[in-house]
Amino acid sequence: MNPFLEFGKKTYVMGILNVTPDSFSGDGLLSAADTVKAALEQAERFCDAGADILDIGGESTRPGSNPVDAGEELARILPVIDALVNSGVNCLLSVDTYKAEVAEAALRHGANWINDVWALRADVDMAGVAARSGAPLVLMHNRSQPAHVELQERLGGRYLGAAYADLVEDVKRELLESVALARAAGVRDEQIILDPGIGFGKSVEQNLELVNRLGEIRELGYPVLLGPSRKSFIGYTLNLPPEERVEGTAAVCAIGIARGADIIRVHDVEVMARVARMTDALVR
Repeated sequence: MNPFLEFGKKTYVMGILNVTPDSFSGDGLLSAADTVKAALEQAERFCDAGADILDIGGESTRPGSNPVDAGEELARILPVIDALVNSGVNCLLSVDTYKAEVAEAALRHGANWINDVWALRADVDMAGVAARSGAPLVLMHNRSQPAHVELQERLGGRYLGAAYADLVEDVKRELLESVALARAAGVRDEQIILDPGIGFGKSVEQNLELVNRLGEIRELGYPVLLGPSRKSFIGYTLNLPPEERVEGTAAVCAIGIARGADIIRVHDVEVMARVARMTDALVR
């Protein structure tokens, strides 16, 4: 399967496969009796419902979560990637990791994309992995700091006091710094996808502004991935827990697509694939 998509033609849907015990949204597959079977079943549902890409992650990135080492991350995701490849599932496979060792192994086992939530800043070897493999590479803006997280039992974690001189200009500049790191290592422009990092080191108000001004990120000239699904800025805006954020997520996805998003990363694939198709009919 060709890992390169034709951007501009339609909005692509990335379904989230959390092979973790502690996902903020309560969908971590490690809680299942048979993780690989649960992942396969979810993947098949997602692809049948309209997903184009499956994003497979073995470490939670929710505010306040605990990191895991590369060995544990690989033990979680490689059996799932192997099973998906062997099943012939009709979706591209993305590995959600900031560790070069994990990305390299995942690609070797059949993953097609790298989704780096630290945009090459957490592991200096990641750019080389992307360059050697030629795989599409998502670079996500991230200013997460655990000390700036407020946790509420019902609504989850949110970032407070995230300091930006100019929110959108700062995000653009820092994304382009990561692009420069990628290009210096030999990553081609056509491999690069940008993600503004909704929910990562940004307050509720900053997340809302960033979605509304997403077109300014798209003007940088790279495809844009938007990942708002069930996130706390929706919960705090609507005063709703993660399992009741589907309508809020749909609104953000629709506006995001209208502002230039090429990919939406979501938990509720069937609903959001319909939102994407309807929004595409209006704006594309």
